[in-house]
Amino acid sequence: VVARAREVNVATTIVSPLRGLMPRGEASACEGNREASEVVAATTGLLQWAIVNPLEPETYEQAAELLQQPKCVGIKLHPEEHQYPVADHGDRLFEFAANHDAVVLVHSGDPYSWPKDFIPFADRYDNISVILAHLGNGGGAQGDPSLQVQAVQESQHGNVFTDTSSSRSILPGVLEWAVAEIGAEKILFGTDTPLYHTAMQRIRVDKADLPQPQKERILRENALELWSEELFERNASC
Repeated sequence: VVARAREVNVATTIVSPLRGLMPRGEASACEGNREASEVVAATTGLLQWAIVNPLEPETYEQAAELLQQPKCVGIKLHPEEHQYPVADHGDRLFEFAANHDAVVLVHSGDPYSWPKDFIPFADRYDNISVILAHLGNGGGAQGDPSLQVQAVQESQHGNVFTDTSSSRSILPGVLEWAVAEIGAEKILFGTDTPLYHTAMQRIRVDKADLPQPQKERILRENALELWSEELFERNASC
Protein backbone atom coordinates (compact mmCIF):
# COMPACT_ATOMS: atom_id res chain seq x y z
CA VAL A 1 0.00 0.00 0.00
CA VAL A 2 2.75 2.45 0.92
CA ALA A 3 4.83 1.63 -2.17
CA ARG A 4 1.88 2.18 -4.51
CA ALA A 5 1.04 5.43 -2.77
CA ARG A 6 4.59 6.71 -2.95
CA GLU A 7 4.71 6.08 -6.70
CA VAL A 8 1.96 8.67 -7.25
CA ASN A 9 2.99 11.13 -4.52
CA VAL A 10 0.36 10.11 -1.96
CA ALA A 11 2.11 10.75 1.32
CA THR A 12 -0.29 9.15 3.81
CA THR A 13 -2.91 6.41 3.63
CA ILE A 14 -5.44 5.76 6.41
CA VAL A 15 -6.05 2.02 6.50
CA SER A 16 -8.28 -0.57 8.10
CA PRO A 17 -7.40 -4.28 8.03
CA LEU A 18 -9.14 -6.55 5.52
CA ARG A 19 -8.70 -9.28 8.11
CA GLY A 20 -11.20 -7.39 10.26
CA LEU A 21 -13.80 -7.26 7.47
CA MET A 22 -13.58 -10.44 5.41
CA PRO A 23 -14.82 -13.11 4.93
CA ARG A 24 -18.26 -11.56 5.09
CA GLY A 25 -20.03 -12.17 8.37
CA GLU A 26 -17.12 -14.19 9.78
CA ALA A 27 -14.18 -11.83 10.24
CA SER A 28 -12.76 -10.87 13.63
CA ALA A 29 -12.53 -7.09 13.82
CA CYS A 30 -10.58 -7.40 17.07
CA GLU A 31 -7.90 -9.55 15.49
CA GLY A 32 -7.70 -7.27 12.48
CA ASN A 33 -7.41 -4.17 14.63
CA ARG A 34 -4.61 -5.69 16.68
CA GLU A 35 -2.66 -6.70 13.60
CA ALA A 36 -3.16 -3.33 11.93
CA SER A 37 -2.11 -1.44 15.04
CA GLU A 38 1.24 -3.21 15.04
CA VAL A 39 1.82 -2.72 11.32
CA VAL A 40 0.76 0.93 11.28
CA ALA A 41 2.90 1.80 14.30
CA ALA A 42 5.94 0.41 12.50
CA THR A 43 5.23 1.84 9.03
CA THR A 44 5.80 5.41 7.89
CA GLY A 45 3.03 6.58 5.59
CA LEU A 46 0.17 4.77 7.34
CA LEU A 47 -2.51 5.87 9.79
CA GLN A 48 -5.29 3.66 11.14
CA TRP A 49 -9.07 3.41 11.29
CA ALA A 50 -10.23 1.32 14.25
CA ILE A 51 -13.00 -1.01 13.10
CA VAL A 52 -16.05 -1.15 15.37
CA ASN A 53 -18.50 -4.00 14.88
CA PRO A 54 -21.58 -3.90 17.14
CA LEU A 55 -21.95 -7.67 16.77
CA GLU A 56 -18.47 -7.97 18.29
CA PRO A 57 -19.04 -5.85 21.43
CA GLU A 58 -15.43 -5.97 22.59
CA THR A 59 -14.50 -3.76 19.63
CA TYR A 60 -15.94 -0.75 21.47
CA GLU A 61 -13.43 -1.02 24.30
CA GLN A 62 -10.64 -1.89 21.89
CA ALA A 63 -11.39 1.12 19.69
CA ALA A 64 -11.46 3.41 22.72
CA GLU A 65 -7.94 2.26 23.55
CA LEU A 66 -6.72 2.52 19.96
CA LEU A 67 -8.05 6.06 19.63
CA GLN A 68 -5.59 7.08 22.36
CA GLN A 69 -2.72 6.08 20.10
CA PRO A 70 -1.22 8.84 17.92
CA LYS A 71 -1.68 6.99 14.62
CA CYS A 72 -5.33 5.97 15.07
CA VAL A 73 -7.44 8.79 13.65
CA GLY A 74 -11.04 7.54 13.68
CA ILE A 75 -13.38 4.58 13.48
CA LYS A 76 -14.53 2.46 10.54
CA LEU A 77 -18.02 0.96 10.21
CA HIS A 78 -18.82 -1.68 7.61
CA PRO A 79 -22.40 -2.92 8.03
CA GLU A 80 -22.20 -4.87 4.77
CA GLU A 81 -19.23 -7.06 5.64
CA HIS A 82 -20.34 -7.45 9.25
CA GLN A 83 -23.94 -8.07 8.21
CA TYR A 84 -26.06 -5.72 10.32
CA PRO A 85 -28.47 -2.92 9.32
CA VAL A 86 -27.03 0.41 10.41
CA ALA A 87 -30.50 1.54 11.47
CA ASP A 88 -30.50 -1.13 14.20
CA HIS A 89 -27.16 -0.15 15.75
CA GLY A 90 -26.53 3.42 14.66
CA ASP A 91 -27.39 5.13 17.93
CA ARG A 92 -24.86 3.22 20.00
CA LEU A 93 -22.20 3.42 17.29
CA PHE A 94 -22.54 7.14 16.77
CA GLU A 95 -22.88 7.90 20.47
CA PHE A 96 -19.59 6.06 20.97
CA ALA A 97 -17.97 8.09 18.19
CA ALA A 98 -19.35 11.34 19.59
CA ASN A 99 -18.06 10.55 23.06
CA HIS A 100 -14.57 10.14 21.60
CA ASP A 101 -14.78 13.03 19.08
CA ALA A 102 -13.90 10.47 16.40
CA VAL A 103 -14.14 10.95 12.67
CA VAL A 104 -16.28 8.11 11.27
CA LEU A 105 -15.69 6.40 7.92
CA VAL A 106 -18.61 4.25 6.80
CA HIS A 107 -19.02 1.88 3.90
CA SER A 108 -22.03 3.15 1.97
CA GLY A 109 -24.14 2.19 -1.00
CA ASP A 110 -25.46 -1.30 -0.28
CA PRO A 111 -28.60 -2.72 1.40
CA TYR A 112 -27.28 -2.70 4.99
CA SER A 113 -25.67 0.69 4.52
CA TRP A 114 -27.60 3.01 2.20
CA PRO A 115 -26.07 6.50 2.52
CA LYS A 116 -29.35 8.08 3.66
CA ASP A 117 -29.54 5.64 6.58
CA PHE A 118 -26.54 7.30 8.22
CA ILE A 119 -27.95 10.82 8.06
CA PRO A 120 -30.25 10.70 11.12
CA PHE A 121 -27.27 9.72 13.24
CA ALA A 122 -24.98 12.33 11.70
CA ASP A 123 -27.66 14.93 12.41
CA ARG A 124 -28.16 13.73 15.99
CA TYR A 125 -24.44 13.60 16.82
CA ASP A 126 -23.30 16.73 15.06
CA ASN A 127 -19.96 17.09 16.86
CA ILE A 128 -18.48 14.35 14.66
CA SER A 129 -17.61 14.22 10.97
CA VAL A 130 -18.95 11.33 8.88
CA ILE A 131 -17.41 10.21 5.60
CA LEU A 132 -19.72 8.21 3.34
CA ALA A 133 -17.19 6.12 1.45
CA HIS A 134 -17.43 5.20 -2.22
CA LEU A 135 -18.81 8.11 -4.23
CA GLY A 136 -21.08 6.68 -6.92
CA ASN A 137 -21.65 3.29 -5.28
CA GLY A 138 -25.36 2.63 -5.35
CA GLY A 139 -25.87 -1.07 -4.98
CA GLY A 140 -23.62 -2.30 -7.75
CA ALA A 141 -22.70 -1.43 -11.32
CA GLN A 142 -26.30 -0.72 -12.35
CA GLY A 143 -27.23 1.17 -9.19
CA ASP A 144 -27.85 4.85 -8.56
CA PRO A 145 -24.53 6.78 -8.50
CA SER A 146 -26.09 9.81 -6.80
CA LEU A 147 -26.84 8.30 -3.37
CA GLN A 148 -23.84 9.66 -1.47
CA VAL A 149 -24.34 13.14 -2.91
CA GLN A 150 -28.03 13.11 -2.03
CA ALA A 151 -27.22 12.10 1.53
CA VAL A 152 -24.67 14.90 1.93
CA GLN A 153 -27.32 17.34 0.69
CA GLU A 154 -29.85 16.02 3.20
CA SER A 155 -27.57 16.41 6.22
CA GLN A 156 -28.38 19.34 8.47
CA HIS A 157 -25.08 20.36 10.02
CA GLY A 158 -22.46 20.21 7.27
CA ASN A 159 -20.66 17.33 8.97
CA VAL A 160 -21.15 14.72 6.23
CA PHE A 161 -18.67 14.09 3.42
CA THR A 162 -18.04 11.49 0.73
CA ASP A 163 -14.84 10.14 -0.80
CA THR A 164 -13.61 8.94 -4.17
CA SER A 165 -12.86 5.34 -3.14
CA SER A 166 -15.01 3.52 -5.68
CA SER A 167 -14.81 2.23 -9.23
CA ARG A 168 -17.93 4.26 -10.08
CA SER A 169 -16.16 7.51 -9.18
CA ILE A 170 -13.75 7.09 -12.09
CA LEU A 171 -16.55 7.17 -14.67
CA PRO A 172 -16.63 10.26 -16.88
CA GLY A 173 -18.53 13.10 -15.28
CA VAL A 174 -19.31 11.54 -11.88
CA LEU A 175 -16.70 13.46 -9.88
CA GLU A 176 -17.35 16.70 -11.74
CA TRP A 177 -21.10 16.36 -11.19
CA ALA A 178 -20.58 15.68 -7.47
CA VAL A 179 -18.43 18.80 -7.10
CA ALA A 180 -21.10 20.87 -8.85
CA GLU A 181 -23.77 19.49 -6.49
CA ILE A 182 -22.06 19.60 -3.08
CA GLY A 183 -18.78 21.43 -3.59
CA ALA A 184 -15.22 20.14 -3.55
CA GLU A 185 -15.04 20.84 0.19
CA LYS A 186 -17.35 17.85 0.81
CA ILE A 187 -15.27 15.31 -1.11
CA LEU A 188 -12.09 13.60 0.08
CA PHE A 189 -9.59 11.58 -1.90
CA GLY A 190 -9.87 7.86 -1.23
CA THR A 191 -8.50 4.81 -3.00
CA ASP A 192 -9.94 1.61 -1.46
CA THR A 193 -6.47 0.17 -2.03
CA PRO A 194 -5.38 -2.62 -2.22
CA LEU A 195 -8.74 -3.56 -3.73
CA TYR A 196 -8.20 -0.81 -6.32
CA HIS A 197 -4.97 0.66 -7.62
CA THR A 198 -3.91 3.94 -6.02
CA ALA A 199 -2.60 5.38 -9.28
CA MET A 200 -5.97 4.88 -10.97
CA GLN A 201 -7.77 6.87 -8.28
CA ARG A 202 -5.11 9.58 -8.14
CA ILE A 203 -5.03 10.27 -11.88
CA ARG A 204 -8.85 10.49 -11.97
CA VAL A 205 -8.63 13.51 -9.68
CA ASP A 206 -5.52 14.96 -11.32
CA LYS A 207 -7.15 14.86 -14.76
CA ALA A 208 -10.66 15.85 -13.67
CA ASP A 209 -12.33 18.73 -15.49
CA LEU A 210 -12.04 20.89 -12.39
CA PRO A 211 -10.03 23.98 -11.41
CA GLN A 212 -6.76 23.19 -9.66
CA PRO A 213 -7.89 24.65 -6.29
CA GLN A 214 -10.81 22.19 -6.24
CA LYS A 215 -8.49 19.28 -6.98
CA GLU A 216 -6.25 20.38 -4.11
CA ARG A 217 -9.30 20.54 -1.86
CA ILE A 218 -10.12 16.92 -2.65
CA LEU A 219 -6.57 15.60 -2.55
CA ARG A 220 -5.27 17.47 0.51
CA GLU A 221 -6.99 20.44 2.07
CA ASN A 222 -10.16 18.72 3.27
CA ALA A 223 -8.14 16.07 5.11
CA LEU A 224 -6.02 18.76 6.76
CA GLU A 225 -9.18 20.45 8.03
CA LEU A 226 -10.66 17.20 9.40
CA TRP A 227 -7.45 16.30 11.21
CA SER A 228 -4.30 18.47 11.15
CA GLU A 229 -1.36 19.25 8.92
CA GLU A 230 1.00 18.28 11.73
CA LEU A 231 -0.51 14.79 11.90
CA PHE A 232 0.12 14.15 8.22
CA GLU A 233 3.57 15.73 8.16
CA ARG A 234 4.61 13.54 11.08
CA ASN A 235 3.49 10.37 9.30
CA ALA A 236 4.21 11.15 5.64
CA SER A 237 6.19 8.70 3.52
CA CYS A 238 7.27 11.12 0.79
